Amino acid sequence: ETPVLFKQELQNEEAKEGKQVRLTCELSKPGTPVKWMKGDTVLCASEKYEFKQYGTVAELIIRDVKSVDA
Repeated sequence: ETPVLFKQELQNEEAKEGKQVRLTCELSKPGTPVKWMKGDTVLCASEKYEFKQYGTVAELIIRDVKSVDA
């Protein structure tokens, strides 16, 4: 089986504190499960974090951005 690769890697984004930011990456294979992490911590869907996936594109939305989210 062909390995899944990043077609578009995650880019750094800037956001004002209290706003939201959207992080996007594109994979080589649609429907591939994505695990979002901050350091060694796996992020879970919550009021703060929302995950979306459309075919090969995966998105992480971080709401109410704080400096600790950097």
